[in-house]
Amino acid sequence: MFTDLPEPQLREYRSAVTDPEDFDAFWDATLAATRAFDLGLVVEPVDAGLSTIDVFDVTFNGYGGQPVKAWLRVPASATGPLPAIVQFVGYGGGRGHALEDLLWASAGYAHFQMDTRGQGSGWTLGATADPEGSGPQSPGFLTRGIDSRETYYYRRVFTDAVRAIEAARSLDSIDASRVSVLGGSQGGGIALAAAALVPDVAALVAFVPFLCDLPRAAVVTDNEPYKELGRYLAVHRDSTARVFDVLRYFDGVNFARRVTAPAWFSAALMDPTCPPSTVFGAFHNLTGEKHIEVWPFNAHEGGGTFDQALALEFIGEVVARTR
Repeated sequence: MFTDLPEPQLREYRSAVTDPEDFDAFWDATLAATRAFDLGLVVEPVDAGLSTIDVFDVTFNGYGGQPVKAWLRVPASATGPLPAIVQFVGYGGGRGHALEDLLWASAGYAHFQMDTRGQGSGWTLGATADPEGSGPQSPGFLTRGIDSRETYYYRRVFTDAVRAIEAARSLDSIDASRVSVLGGSQGGGIALAAAALVPDVAALVAFVPFLCDLPRAAVVTDNEPYKELGRYLAVHRDSTARVFDVLRYFDGVNFARRVTAPAWFSAALMDPTCPPSTVFGAFHNLTGEKHIEVWPFNAHEGGGTFDQALALEFIGEVVARTR
């Protein structure tokens, strides 16, 4: 059944989330501190047993100079700098196996898939630690370090994402002017933040994105991972105002205001995990070229391979303009 507002109301809905006055200053300072560390890029070939795609094991320094893993997959026959997709992964997952996610390299792109620090044991493999400490938290990642904006988990993840784009752009095999960002669910939320923090990416694709319109998400769904927020606040009864003030620095609604790249979103009307109103809350704040695909009879899987096919077409059109 539908889990949220009907589509006509979603088209009219606007989020109440507002910017902190020092939003940009906070992120500028965060990125400047991390850029003080060398990128430390290491790219090593992997024998994945493939004849049409070359795979490389990548390590780069993310937040605080801490190492982050990634896969780089490129067409084996490719010559010259390639357009690239920097992809981010859904909640609980990591970069996976070298043989997974072969679509983008098969389509002729360099595919740079970032691992998500501290995750990667929920449904696919991960290889990156999160060495930062955390105060009390609800099980999961959504409330890790939520005592302050400085310690919050997604400060580190979003900074890693920016460095992943910079790492990809530094490679001779990649055309730095044609790097797009993409992800689904948590990966979509990370891609949205990355496109705001690196505003000259070529395109943004966010399938059923997570981490959007967080105050609304916390009260309109009882599904994980948003349930982690409710569980935390049910115990920390005096922390609601502080927690939602921290989250304003990480909400996709506020990042969307800063995205200048062409953007393609999807939302599913039967999605209890990332309710469609939260997706629309961010989407409506995009100020540039944008499109949202709505799947009326789907849950958190969204459009699945239909989403991928449409995103492949969208990114292809955008990249063709930048040649």
